Amino acid sequence: MIKRPSLKDIASMVGVSTALVSYVLNNQKQGRISKEIAQKIRDTASKLQYSPNQIARSLKTKRTNTIGLIVADISNPFFAGLARIIEDEADRQGYTVIFGSSDENALKSQKLIETLMNRQVDGLIISPPADAEYQIEQLKNQEVPFVLVDRSYPDIETNSVVIDNYSATSNAIRHLHDNGFRNIAMITYRTSLFHLQERKRGYLDSVANWQQSSISLIREVHINNDQNEIESAVQNLLSLGVDAIFFGTNRLATSALKYISNLHLKVPEDLALVGFDETESFDFFYSPLTYIKQPLESMGGAAVNILLSDIKTRSQIEKVVMNAELVIRQSSVRGNG
Repeated sequence: MIKRPSLKDIASMVGVSTALVSYVLNNQKQGRISKEIAQKIRDTASKLQYSPNQIARSLKTKRTNTIGLIVADISNPFFAGLARIIEDEADRQGYTVIFGSSDENALKSQKLIETLMNRQVDGLIISPPADAEYQIEQLKNQEVPFVLVDRSYPDIETNSVVIDNYSATSNAIRHLHDNGFRNIAMITYRTSLFHLQERKRGYLDSVANWQQSSISLIREVHINNDQNEIESAVQNLLSLGVDAIFFGTNRLATSALKYISNLHLKVPEDLALVGFDETESFDFFYSPLTYIKQPLESMGGAAVNILLSDIKTRSQIEKVVMNAELVIRQSSVRGNG
């Protein structure tokens, strides 16, 4: 077996103490060490191809400098973008991220939590699926550092980073109304997830101000994003004479666009469209989609910083609510608006 170079080997070659080598390689006490000696230690470590023994370090510090990230689906552009930001921010602060997708399944989410905890991650960032409240309560009771991102449970006091989904949706519906659309529909998921319920509430409260019809123009589909079910929802709404559709997620909008692009409709003249969260597919549609843009950079950075603070000091619960931006493009503006 090849022997791994150690701090003692470096110290012996340079002619200094093992403690001094440790200080330099861990970026400590730089002011007390001459630049020449510090550089010699680093050069020697590089020459020996030294790498720290993470297992030994974790036993000493009781930390592994890893965090777990559980999202709904890493293939979703929203979660992929958020995960990359979290990974980059964690790396900047000396942490490695281990990813997992729950696929909107509470059982899989529980399995991922158990797997990550067995890997001895220092904390978790979670975008939980529906019906995962018990898992979150368990983490609280076990005093595991964690942060909920994008999604939260209003009745559970936890660290969280979310957007104001109600206001974001209300702004989008108001924009459609201001541009002359009156029969505004919404397609969303049939779920108990709080952030999607807030989007639904924002829609319902907004259209209640002017829509006189007693016919509901909201359609809920299964969260597995079945293409046929989404197409049926669009078809049904068009038969009722809607002139605008607001989609509760980017996946719903993308699936619906595949169907709408084959219809003899002009967007936005015949039908206005607005999505939630951005995705490249919105750019490829002949009438680029208006969408609600979440502040991913701020959300990811805040989630990492709150978690690391919790890991280090078990600080007070921090709840962050951010605003989203309505990016107005061709699909929701008639003529000059």
